[in-house]
Amino acid sequence: MRSIWKGSIGFGLVNIPVKLFSAVQTSSLDFDMLDSRDHSRIRFQRVNEQTHKEVPYDKIVKGYKLDDDYVIMDDSDFEDAAPEKSRIITIESFVDIADVNPMFYETSYYTEPDTKNNKAYALLLQALAKSKKAGLARFVLRSTESLCIVHPVDNVLVVTRIRFGQQIRSTEDLKVGDKVTISKKELDMGLTLIEQYAEKFDVSKFKDDYTESLLNIIKAKAKGKRAKVKKLTPKKTGSDDLYDQLMASLTKKGA
Repeated sequence: MRSIWKGSIGFGLVNIPVKLFSAVQTSSLDFDMLDSRDHSRIRFQRVNEQTHKEVPYDKIVKGYKLDDDYVIMDDSDFEDAAPEKSRIITIESFVDIADVNPMFYETSYYTEPDTKNNKAYALLLQALAKSKKAGLARFVLRSTESLCIVHPVDNVLVVTRIRFGQQIRSTEDLKVGDKVTISKKELDMGLTLIEQYAEKFDVSKFKDDYTESLLNIIKAKAKGKRAKVKKLTPKKTGSDDLYDQLMASLTKKGA
């Protein structure tokens, strides 16, 4: 793996030099856009809207429109905005990882200490695992300040970017109702159903079936055939009564 960031994790007066590596990879298939007439690839160009000519990469700059004109920015401007944050993941506090709403999660990165058998790295890893805490921190990645949590996964410290609070939309405009009456009998049955389906989380049991099916279709078409597709049949319930549906669900699970 190739590192995408080099810097340090800082907590208190301790600095741990680390490298970041992407911990996730896409499982989707990469499709090219083609001209339907001759299947030639369609290329997208960076075109000057005035001259209609292509612009080379080395001539492209970033600009922010202020009033009626653009202010041109360079790399040093982004570093000047947060010089102390550009190369350090500063842990500002420690929180219960269970308190972090999954809606805030974005993407994760593995960290690797710059030196093997780094004692400070091992200390933070073990302390977080034992306390069941995560470090809440900020850092700058690709000219953007990010909020993140630093947490242990097996024997590695993981940095997971999370969203800022203002990025989560309010629920006040949703029409979900607040006066729905659920009887004790229905609630008890619902809890029983949850308990019957409860199991330890094991993500390895799940895979991207859609991408696999799509790839089978592609391979079959390449041979001039059509892949067999498993069709789902809609499930019908014998009653519109919520309690009856819950009871039928329990019976089905137990069968």
